[in-house]
Order: sequence, then C-alpha cells, then structure tokens
Amino acid sequence: MQTEPKPIHLQGGKIMKKAVKDSNLLELYTQMKRIRVFEQRVGELFARGQSAGSMLHLSIGEEAAAVGIGSSMRKGDSFTTHHRGHGIFLARGADPKLMMAEIAGKKTGYCQGKGGSMHIADMNLGHLGANAIVGGGIPAVIGAGIASKRQGKGSVSIAFFGDGAMQQGILYESMNMASLWNLPVMFVCINNQYGMGTRIDLATKETRLHLRAEAFGLHGKTVDGLDVLDVKSAAQKMIDEARGGTPSFLAIDCYRFHGHARMDKSPYRSNEEEIAGRKKDSVKFARDELIKSYDLKLLEILDKEINDEMDATIDFAENSEAPNIGEMFTDVYSPRTPKPESVRDRIQRILGSL
Repeated sequence: MQTEPKPIHLQGGKIMKKAVKDSNLLELYTQMKRIRVFEQRVGELFARGQSAGSMLHLSIGEEAAAVGIGSSMRKGDSFTTHHRGHGIFLARGADPKLMMAEIAGKKTGYCQGKGGSMHIADMNLGHLGANAIVGGGIPAVIGAGIASKRQGKGSVSIAFFGDGAMQQGILYESMNMASLWNLPVMFVCINNQYGMGTRIDLATKETRLHLRAEAFGLHGKTVDGLDVLDVKSAAQKMIDEARGGTPSFLAIDCYRFHGHARMDKSPYRSNEEEIAGRKKDSVKFARDELIKSYDLKLLEILDKEINDEMDATIDFAENSEAPNIGEMFTDVYSPRTPKPESVRDRIQRILGSL
C-alpha cells in the first residue's frame, strides 16, 4: 500500500503564505529549491569521494519538470525514472536523508545502499524504480497501466525519460500499446537538449518530439520548462485525461546545467552556450516572481531553512552504517534462490575437479 508523500514543514514557508498572493507558486518554488540544493549537496558528496559508484547524474536545470508533474499526481499513482531522477523522487515526497544515504551506499538508504543513485526505488511512494538503461523503465509503466485498468484502481503510471530515449524502440512499442489499449499512462520526456554529449538537433531532424507520440494516437504536447506553473497546468490536464483512459505524451524543454555526469566537463559545449542555457533557470524564475509579492527577507528565511535541511542529509549519510558484506544478496534474489557461488569457491571447485 502506498503512503501519502510527507508534507514539508518549513517555518519560512508558513510565514510567507500570509504574504504571497499565489501560495501555489510558493509551494512549487519550495519543492524546486529543495531539489536544487539537494543536487548541489550530492555533488559535494561526490567531490568528497563518499558516493557509491563512479557515476552521478544531476538534474539541476530540470526542477520545473519534476515538480510540475509530481505535484499533479496523487496517492496511488506510480512512476519510473531514468538515471537523472533524484529530483523526480523528491517531488513525490521522498525523504532527502534516506535518498542521500542511498546515494552514499549506506544501510539507512531506501534500498539499503544496493540501489544507489541510478537504481533507487520505493513502492510505498509509487516509485517503481530508476533505470540506468536508456528507456529501460518505460515498459514497466505499461505493466502498471494494465494492472490499474484491469483492477479498476483509477491510478495513473508515468514514465520519465530524457531526449536520448526518443531514439529507443521500446518507447515506440510502449506508446503503441498504450494507445491501442487506452491505458492510464503518461510519457514525460525531459528534453535537456543533450543525450550524453549529442545535441538533440544532431540526433534527430525533427525536434518537435511530441509529434512522434501523435503518430500513435496519443495526445502530445511540448511545454517550456522555465515556468513551473505552465508545466503543472499542462501536466494536470494530461494526467486527468490519462486517468480517464486517454494516454498522453508531454515533452518539457529545459537545459542541463552541468555535464552528463559529474566527471563530464562538457567539452562539446561552448562557454557562451552554457551561459545562455543556464539563464533558463526555473528556480530563479519562480523566485523572481515571488519577490514581486512580498518582502525578500522572508524568502531568505525559507532558503536558509532549505539549505540547513539539505546540509543535514550529508551528516546523516556520513554517520550512517555501511551494509554488512554478508547482506550483499539480501533482497536481490528470491529467498528460494541459492546464494551465488563466490569466485574463490568456484575456482577451488574447478581446480579440485581436475
């Protein structure tokens, strides 16, 4: 059974709601700011050499996509993410401390340190799993959609992926099945302009990605990822349609602020391009809108509380216990499956039979 995403309790936000005309924008900004700062702290964890594995993919620049969609979903809905999915999971109510612990490979993480950054999951929040394979999580959403329809759950399942997945056949098979069977699913392409180091217009002649979905009979649309309110408006309508059996496809245009992964220095992009691209900052855009309505000092209080909250995630991860080596295969294989033979035992067995 899914749990309701935990509400955010920040004193600064409570104060500001009295002063801001559009409290919805305030809530969305708070979510986006939390994602931005969390990702910055993840980068710090990596720089300290305390993250598990050698690859980390930050979603800085994609906050409006995560929050605009996530805030339009409801309890019981499910989703899959790609390798750049930290922000999406946070937008659905994930605990940042448990997330940071998972990224650090600690026992207190969502998957006891076995999932890490690219394979994190939590069924209680409807997260069917992140996937490092390009487009790999998309068919799971089709399965969830079939289950929802057959069982009359009234839930929607959403596949999040990047523009690189637009070149994967599994996406088109999934869109075709969703359309044929009128499944309660939604496809969300977060188009950050680059599939690793390949710019979108060098990967496909037609960059209006939603047209591909329309060819399968899906309702398709592209929105600018600068204004989170625009994203939320489009997402809410499409999610409601999907819930009624009309699957949809939403492409959200944004800009990836950093390289593909933390080791990538983006040699394929000019400094001028990056400066221009980073001006498309949904967090700053929302903040500038809020400043028009109330005292800047109140917003600074909120920002400080968010910074403090995310600082605590680093401390939590550092102080958490590492998993025991004997638990390596726990929750990985079925309890009925014999534990895999170690390399040492295999060598000894083979040598002993000679």
